[in-house]
Amino acid sequence: MTEDTDSEEGLTYSQSGVDIDKSEAATAALVGAIGEFEGDYAGLIDIGDRYLALATDGVGTKLLVAEALGDYSTIGIDCIAMNANDLIAAGVTPVAFVDYLAVEEPDDETAEAVGEGLAVGAEQADIELVGGETAVMPDVIRGLDLAGACAGLATEDELFDGEAQPGDLLVGVPSSGIHSNGLTLAREAATRNHEYTDPFPHDESRTVGEVLLEPTRIYRELLGPLHAVETHASAHVTGGGWTNLQRMGEFRYVIDDPFEPQPVFAFIQAEGNVSDEEMHRTFNMGTGFVIALSEDDASRVTEELDDARVIGRVETGNSVSIRGLEL
Repeated sequence: MTEDTDSEEGLTYSQSGVDIDKSEAATAALVGAIGEFEGDYAGLIDIGDRYLALATDGVGTKLLVAEALGDYSTIGIDCIAMNANDLIAAGVTPVAFVDYLAVEEPDDETAEAVGEGLAVGAEQADIELVGGETAVMPDVIRGLDLAGACAGLATEDELFDGEAQPGDLLVGVPSSGIHSNGLTLAREAATRNHEYTDPFPHDESRTVGEVLLEPTRIYRELLGPLHAVETHASAHVTGGGWTNLQRMGEFRYVIDDPFEPQPVFAFIQAEGNVSDEEMHRTFNMGTGFVIALSEDDASRVTEELDDARVIGRVETGNSVSIRGLEL
């Protein structure tokens, strides 16, 4: 990826409407007011012989792309993925999901399409859909909003320690594309010179909107191999991009063999004149999940997972080094 030198002002996530620092500060304030809870990606409750874990998240402004195309068939997958992947990043096995659909006005066709996506996501995550709620709120909602909560279970041994160690290798697993983060920036960049219905320049058999709607990958298949070894920590690469690795502890994460970003990222960067650093602070850039493991365990995991490979290492320090950037 190279920084575009076009004279048009370069976009940033903050200028597009999402300030990650302010968002994290607001979250910290909320958590502080509620009280501390155990877990980084999910809340953990000790129920005796195991932990009950809960995670909640939504689809975000990817919904606006779905609305523009009139295609709500995949956003249910995103909703389940964003929740289930957070549980998986803690070593928790997702077991059940409830959704919350808020609409400006009821529409059977749209609700059916959302439900179809939820069913596909539930199958991919190997979980049960145990209910949900649809709220009609014309004074609050424009269009619709979709969020949900996922419950999971883990024994003490199955939970990841949550802390990487200097000398660990970093095993990466590819993303399926943009997933469901950074869409506020991506949408603004994509629509500077294009409509969502325009052919995607890197693959004219698909539209710009269809590429942005590519569903988030669900990493359910990682749990078996990661439970079979001593997994130190893992990171689901979501909002904040590659800085998410610092959730595994304050170390220097050296990424010297990342997966190639899918063409959607080159498109966003070129159309929005977005800097390399901003791209890596906002998007997954081709890698959706990262695990910190000892050298022996990294070998075992990469042998068992077809598309996983060692992408870097953990050192002392406090940064993420990738593609010539220090984040």
